[in-house]
Amino acid sequence: MVKIRLTRTGRKLKASYRIVVADSRSPRDGRFIEQVGFFDPHVENGVKLNEESILKWLNNGAIPSDTVKSILSKQGIWKKFTDSKIHKGE
Repeated sequence: MVKIRLTRTGRKLKASYRIVVADSRSPRDGRFIEQVGFFDPHVENGVKLNEESILKWLNNGAIPSDTVKSILSKQGIWKKFTDSKIHKGE
């Protein structure tokens, strides 16, 4: 199963995260298929996402983690994905 989830980067007490597409069996900071974004909780606008790539993976069946789903909702990408599914009749 393919998931969209966070991997931790940065130093102690100053964590930042990459948003990656990975096999669900791989470890949190282990091997991933593709990096699709970046999230820094210490910066006000610390989210950078590759929207096209994320939508491609979601349409191919990737499942986002709860935290990634929240980030996608705040950026409006989750709404675009659900709207496209409704219009396709799925």
